[in-house]
Amino acid sequence: MEEQQDKFGMGRAPDAIGVVEEVVFHNPSNDYTVLELIDSRTNELVTAVGMIPYAAEGETLLLWGDWANHPDYGKQLCVTVYDKQLPTNTSDILRYLSSKTIRGVGPSTALKMVNRFGAETFDVIEKHPEWLADIPGITRKKAAEINAAFRQQAELRSLMTLCGGKIGVAAVNRIFRMWGNSATGFLKRDPYRLCRDVGGISFEKADEIAEMLGVGREADVRVRAGIDYVLSYNASVNGHSCLPREKLLAAAAQTLSLDEESVEAALEEEVRQGNAASHRIADREMIFSRTCEEAEQTVADRLSEISRGAVTFAHTDLVRLIDRMETEWGIQYAAMQRQAIGEALSSGVMIITGGPGTGKTTIIRALLRIFDILGFKTALAAPTGRAAKRMSEATVHEAKTVHRMLEMERTAEDVPRFRRDSENPLDEMAVIVDEASMIDLPLMASLVRAMRRGSRLILVGDADQLPSVGCGNVLSDLIASGAFPTVRLTEIFRQAEESLIVTNAHRINEGQMPLLDVKDADFFFLSRPQEESIVPTVVSLISQRLPKAYGADIRARIQVISPTRRGRAGTEQLNLALQAALNPPEKGKREVKAHGVVFRTGDRVMQIRNHYDLEWKKGDFEGMGVFNGDMGEIVKIDPEEETLSVSFDERIVKYEFSMLDELELAYAVTVHKSQGSEYPVVIMPLASAPPMLQTRNLLYTALTRAREKVILVGRREIVSQMVENDRQVLRYTGLQQRLEGAR
Repeated sequence: MEEQQDKFGMGRAPDAIGVVEEVVFHNPSNDYTVLELIDSRTNELVTAVGMIPYAAEGETLLLWGDWANHPDYGKQLCVTVYDKQLPTNTSDILRYLSSKTIRGVGPSTALKMVNRFGAETFDVIEKHPEWLADIPGITRKKAAEINAAFRQQAELRSLMTLCGGKIGVAAVNRIFRMWGNSATGFLKRDPYRLCRDVGGISFEKADEIAEMLGVGREADVRVRAGIDYVLSYNASVNGHSCLPREKLLAAAAQTLSLDEESVEAALEEEVRQGNAASHRIADREMIFSRTCEEAEQTVADRLSEISRGAVTFAHTDLVRLIDRMETEWGIQYAAMQRQAIGEALSSGVMIITGGPGTGKTTIIRALLRIFDILGFKTALAAPTGRAAKRMSEATVHEAKTVHRMLEMERTAEDVPRFRRDSENPLDEMAVIVDEASMIDLPLMASLVRAMRRGSRLILVGDADQLPSVGCGNVLSDLIASGAFPTVRLTEIFRQAEESLIVTNAHRINEGQMPLLDVKDADFFFLSRPQEESIVPTVVSLISQRLPKAYGADIRARIQVISPTRRGRAGTEQLNLALQAALNPPEKGKREVKAHGVVFRTGDRVMQIRNHYDLEWKKGDFEGMGVFNGDMGEIVKIDPEEETLSVSFDERIVKYEFSMLDELELAYAVTVHKSQGSEYPVVIMPLASAPPMLQTRNLLYTALTRAREKVILVGRREIVSQMVENDRQVLRYTGLQQRLEGAR
């Protein structure tokens, strides 16, 4: 018993210990369980409630928690930490196996096994599964399956015990899916793999588990993990591919609750062993993780090679080709458009940037046609599925996501990777990437690795939009380096000029107030000086006013985009209000609750992290991969199968209930999450928020997501504050300097 106390650090004996008599209730979506057991020390019936996954009759539970009196059900133990022990006597073993806890074993098979092997049944299943084949009805194949299922359950029990209730059940299941029966071994050797390799687990939680395993505060593995965590956290959350040495030391020391001198020694060792890198940038020492160091250097080196290696064309040939495009399509290109087309045909790497209505898509169509005439196989790609779909429609040329173009797959070790790389390059000799401002550093590194020798890369995007969600500031760094030809389109064409969306987007970008009082068909401002009225106004617009004016179909074409997650008009409040109005609970409509959110059939949802091995089906086609920012609709909830199905642009993805922490409601999304997407109608609530979330380029990015109509709802002074706040997102990177050094 003392061993159990030490293992969990509870400092006391279990509040209850005994054999499970009955599992009264179990919610498969979150593993909330109500069970009864007879406490072996007092012989009293105990009702226990809490997150107790895979509880089965006949097994012994050691439970720690808090006692409470429920008004209807009386005294209960609210479990916070638990441990499991397999039954040892034959009657309890039979009850345990008969409860179908082990896949492939039911009451009949359980009885045969216990009659043959008695108290040794578990030992036989684990160590001598071939003996099970001596029992009538159990083949060697089934015996092996029973052994595998038992070993998985044993590993999962060990993993649950190892984590000691410090992380959620969904996270434990995710760890088990990643590492299978090796999970506990990995974590005992290095518990900090939890925050390094498993999404959604903080350093603090990994640190608590490490402490239970006896890892000291100044242990080398802990200090170096803390440094790595600060670098990776700043890459994934703040977008920094490096940090100033002094900032890294201060942040790591605070995270670890140690002095900076102790951290500094570990940092030196990290650099010496190549797990981190140090570079001097603008007279400041910057520290990179090994991942970001390799990615930045790969991008700089490969882009320089691609720039030097592409086939060029004579000026007269370029003029002839551009003139031919004008004749074929009956148009006349503007001077900057001609320059952009010419530079793209003359350069290995070329960048085209410009705001809405400046003719970027017209240039892409011309380049696709010219490359076709020249016999160049061409790939058109974008960072997101929605952006790729939009480009396919605009150019009548197949566009793929960058992930799909690079042919993502899983290795034998179940690690995601791209099949297209330096050893197996892309077939295309020209690659055009739209919405290039969204490309983060790791994805750009993967893309340039896969470029064929002699091919060319054309990046098209709006450098004035927000930078990528992931780390780096790739497009801006490429432009700032001056290493590659860049054409900035500024002329707004007549058709686009007629749109107040386009006009106001450019006014905002130039630091001018948008025209809020002009009565126009595509841009509206609804003043709501009282912030508490903003959310009700947004709900009324979508549920009543706009459908009444434009028809019920418009609801599916509206996207609410907010600067913030929290606050009076943040996405959290908006999603609750919009779900209640647009998709309320109904008899027969299924729903499931996970991580505090109710998901209901018909809800609009978003994937919030890259999941490379999620399978999808679209008609007869199958594929893998759902990515951060992908939006879809819940089309089915199956409580028997414990799955929820989402349609992402007709790709059907099935989620286990334990995976629902990867989804969130998406009636309203943040501006950052909307990048790369385009919506027919955008509604943007404007209420008080921190200055960092009320910037000019954030407002500009939101407006440029709309194709047909924008409605701003809120306070006029918030619009003014955002236009005046030209604060740029600070990102520490070294790519610009690497490119300047390579010139």
